[in-house]
Amino acid sequence: MSIHVALHHVTRYDYDRPINLGPQIIRLRPAPHSRTRILSYSMRIKPETHFINWQQDPQSNYQARLVFPEKTSCFHIEVDLVAEMAVHNPFDFFLEPRAEHFPISYEEWQSEELAPFRKKMAATPLFAEYLATVPRDKVRTIDFLVDLNRNLQHHIGYLIRMEPGVQTPEETLGKRSGSCRDSAWLLVQLLRHLGFASRFVSGYLVQLAPDVKSLDGPSGPEKDFTDLHAWCEVFLPGAGWIGLDPTSGLLAGEGHIPIACTPEPGSAAPVSGALDECEVAFGHEMSVSRIWEAPRVTKPYTDEQWKEIEALGHLVDGELRTMDVRLTQGGEPTFVSVDDPDGAEWNTDALGPTKKLLSAELYHRMRSKYAQRGLVHFGQGKWYPGEQLPRWSLNCFWRKDGEPIWLNSDLIADERVGGIADEAIAGRFLKGVAERLALDADYVFPGFEDVFYYLWRERRLPVNVDPFDSRVDDPLERERLMKVFTQGLDKVIGHVLPITRNTSTGEWQTGPWFLRSERCYLVPGDSAMGYRLPLDSQPWVTQGEYPWIHQPDPFDRFADLPAHADIRRQFLPGSVREGGAGGASGPGASSAAALAARARLAGRHDGSEITGDPGEFNPDAIATDTHPSFKKSAGWLTRTAMCAEARNGVLYIFMPPTVCLEDYLELVAAIEATAEAMHQPVLLEGYEPPRDPRLKHFRITPDPGVVEVNIHPAGDWDELVDQTTHLYEAAHYARMTTEKFMLDGRHTGTGGGNHFVL
Repeated sequence: MSIHVALHHVTRYDYDRPINLGPQIIRLRPAPHSRTRILSYSMRIKPETHFINWQQDPQSNYQARLVFPEKTSCFHIEVDLVAEMAVHNPFDFFLEPRAEHFPISYEEWQSEELAPFRKKMAATPLFAEYLATVPRDKVRTIDFLVDLNRNLQHHIGYLIRMEPGVQTPEETLGKRSGSCRDSAWLLVQLLRHLGFASRFVSGYLVQLAPDVKSLDGPSGPEKDFTDLHAWCEVFLPGAGWIGLDPTSGLLAGEGHIPIACTPEPGSAAPVSGALDECEVAFGHEMSVSRIWEAPRVTKPYTDEQWKEIEALGHLVDGELRTMDVRLTQGGEPTFVSVDDPDGAEWNTDALGPTKKLLSAELYHRMRSKYAQRGLVHFGQGKWYPGEQLPRWSLNCFWRKDGEPIWLNSDLIADERVGGIADEAIAGRFLKGVAERLALDADYVFPGFEDVFYYLWRERRLPVNVDPFDSRVDDPLERERLMKVFTQGLDKVIGHVLPITRNTSTGEWQTGPWFLRSERCYLVPGDSAMGYRLPLDSQPWVTQGEYPWIHQPDPFDRFADLPAHADIRRQFLPGSVREGGAGGASGPGASSAAALAARARLAGRHDGSEITGDPGEFNPDAIATDTHPSFKKSAGWLTRTAMCAEARNGVLYIFMPPTVCLEDYLELVAAIEATAEAMHQPVLLEGYEPPRDPRLKHFRITPDPGVVEVNIHPAGDWDELVDQTTHLYEAAHYARMTTEKFMLDGRHTGTGGGNHFVL
């Protein structure tokens, strides 16, 4: 991919009277060894009465010799050229073995041929002092040159100096400032004193405004720019002449177009020659413009092409509306890291040390755009064969009607920052939620790691290893054992609140869990405690009496959701009510949500009452704390639960499954009210809200080598453009990109799905 630019350069000398001009040497044609390809070149001279001879000097630089037979009152030089700006890697070169490390050596014949480029000036005091600060340790040559160039750029300030000539190295070091030609000549002399052959370079510098602003350091010019510039080149055996620009501290790139490369600055001057004594008015102008651009990732279309695409998008929108085609478009674009493109997690692995951190940064940028008062949910995603654990999933939900789900963003914990939450806070938090739901807080109980399993696991370890450094082959198992034994087998992992909606009364209910052990021992593993509850140890129940949770049919009719203010009002201070022993009573203000839940269980969505056979067995009619009889089905027990667990100082709330969205929103409101009362940020995990057409969402998940963003569907062209533009901008500022490159530098896609859905 390249850009063709047209460079225009005019130099004017206007004299106060007609004068004689001696032969003039013009060095304004790119040198033959320029890595930037020159597609066309022209030079026009005024006065037009002149003789011109194109020559090459001993270094093969092009120069024009002009002779003027008549007196003239002006001397104008106008240069136009077209250059192909194709990016090249300035570090892509070969070095002979003797030049791989500093100090380097030249063969005898090379030393003779390079003699003019190794001629050193006398070491003056300041020059000798600076030269002594250069490390002389054996290092890679390229590292030595990069450090030397960069340090000089930091040491010498840049200024525009209009006076003719070049400062001596001593003068430049004394002032600690100079023009580009002063810094270049100083670096030439430093390199020669360090054993390198080097030469002075004058040329054009072309800088194009970037398509995307840089995340680190300056972004470059605001608009396309060109000027005469000076730098130096060093000769490295195997590589040839390599450009170093001490003004920027960088290696010369495609924007450095050499004109004259010489042992001394005087023979690289753009214009030299004699003339009669006179007064002269000097002027010059330079400009660069783009005349052709190849499509590229950062700018795939020209402005004209994008206007045509916009017009076509609106045309298609109009035709779809006319034909009543209700089409939406979503997608799953993928991104990779800017900073670690070679890391395993950004090439082959689905999970890694930085992927979730970068995804969280992107997540919060997207949430601030689409759902500032939406629901933050960090749960589990897909579980693929061969992977020990399910992948994480960062989910964001918000209501289509514009009503908030969560008001206070300060009460949303940030995994990137951490916190001070512990198991005691987790216990108090769940009891606060229970009280706000009018449930008996005494039913909140702690969960522990399975002490018997880990003692058995410890006994199976080799006798000559430490449980804290078990050397087990499986890294996850090794880390798990170390974590458990470090925190202690008697440590409370978190707390559990059994909770479900009573389908008969529409109220929330809780109750005890009857387990074989006096304590609740979690299933061994690494996942959140809500995924490791010992559900198999609960009393037996028949299939017919098991409280299955069925998701609503998305094609059915749905009533409007209650306003967030109505849901929240029942949990405000002064609205807390005490629950009974079974916890089956609830806030009266929840009757609308309860009625909707009960109606949905009966397949109704209009809020009508449910009727049933009063003689039919109803498990909900039995008190939830009734102890189950031996071999009797215990269908009345509360089998779903909310959990609170502190990990790395962050308080996670594990959401239980609910039948309908109304129930889920009520639980979220109770959690936020508790968080507000305790001034405790939380992060929700566990079950997501039920699938519901009244809810919109996006999610960010890991895939092998990439991060995948499941974007919410767009209903028209303008919405699609807005979503796509914001997503890619947010990913850029989260230090993620869509660009990947092969080992040879060829551009390739990020991988992953990266598809769109209609």
